[in-house]
Amino acid sequence: MGLDIGSVRIGVASSDPDGILATPLSVVRRTDEPAALRTLREIIDEYEPIELLIGDPKSLDGAARAAAATALEFARRISVATSTPIRLVDERFTTVEAHHALAAAGKNSRQRREIVDAQAAVIILQNALEFEHNTGEPAGRAMPDEESQQ
Repeated sequence: MGLDIGSVRIGVASSDPDGILATPLSVVRRTDEPAALRTLREIIDEYEPIELLIGDPKSLDGAARAAAATALEFARRISVATSTPIRLVDERFTTVEAHHALAAAGKNSRQRREIVDAQAAVIILQNALEFEHNTGEPAGRAMPDEESQQ
């Protein structure tokens, strides 16, 4: 399962059982974080993913952006709430790529705003699935413990 954690919304995507194709599932509003965690826990309980592949917000030079600490903290809360292993996957350009794909599909800017996070989660997950299929290695990196916070 892929997640794109934004400051307002969290995009959620899943893959088929063979891990070949990622599809959008939903967008969870983050304005009420306890409610967002409950909703994510319900989705994760229903789909029972092997792991969560969460977008790792980095700048173009690979340094952590300001949003990275907030996203990482929320990812930790998801980990505690679900006991599901988490890997952090580079998410650079995924939102831009998602906007382009949705525009190409004929979605106007208002329609894109509501679903772009789910599409970004699809891109995060699909890229990770393809990396693993091509290399035999897991994509991204294991979520660091609180002490290392990188």
